[in-house]
Amino acid sequence: MPELPEVETIARALRQGGRGAEGIIGRQIAWTHLLWDRTLAEPAQQEFYQRVIGQQVQSVGRRGKFLVLHLSSDYLLFHLRMSGDLRVELHVLPPADALPLQPHDRLVLGFNDNTRLVFNDARKFGRAWLVTDPELVLSRLGPEPFDPTFTAYKFYQRLQGHARQIKPLLLDQTFLAGMGNIYTDEALHVAGIHPLRPASTLTPEQAGILWTAIRSVLSEGIRRNGASFDWAYRGGDFQNSFQVYQQTGKPCPLCGTIIVKTTVGQRGTHFCPTCQPEYQCVKTAGLI
Repeated sequence: MPELPEVETIARALRQGGRGAEGIIGRQIAWTHLLWDRTLAEPAQQEFYQRVIGQQVQSVGRRGKFLVLHLSSDYLLFHLRMSGDLRVELHVLPPADALPLQPHDRLVLGFNDNTRLVFNDARKFGRAWLVTDPELVLSRLGPEPFDPTFTAYKFYQRLQGHARQIKPLLLDQTFLAGMGNIYTDEALHVAGIHPLRPASTLTPEQAGILWTAIRSVLSEGIRRNGASFDWAYRGGDFQNSFQVYQQTGKPCPLCGTIIVKTTVGQRGTHFCPTCQPEYQCVKTAGLI
């Protein structure tokens, strides 16, 4: 699944060009085709056609794992889920809406300059929303990891309210927006924290180390245009820097211990048993 760095890379390409295409800022939507009805979460298909045609792309942003296109009057949101991706096709000669598409293309927005934006989603889990206010969809998301107001101390305070294991908590988008399996495994390894450790047991110092590790691995992922994996997302090279993710059976780059894989919260989880020791809760009679 594309995570924050992959989604940020796509947003950046749609803003300023990249991934072999120009950006879409300033382009006006002239036509649209919905090829898989369930791709459109809201509104109804006919209303979508009536509202979106004629609107101009004002800006492109990201919130968590959502892409947010600010149009003239509305916001068009995409969530890529397991296998979604967006591509810009340039110089598509008329009739552009009649030209062949690729397998698994689900939604097409045609612009008035023979350019089109195509949402491709092999597994059909991705969704799009056309809304007047993005908070109608995004309101439940937790803070952004790079938000200046999201300090290490605030992160520690949020951890204190949760007895859940740290790995599934970091994957919870209502706790922290944008984290997924790849960058959570990598951040926990950098911070030296076992994925099963109860979140509320982290000390302020450990929370600060993890907060820094999260921002560090996400920054490196963005710098490397994300991680290419399977057939869902290509173009990044962060996979060449994985320390633990998908490194099962290989030596830890820090200590040489063999990386192991387990399942945490139904998600494959990779860690180093030496660098990330299990948390031992010392129980004292009458205290715990």
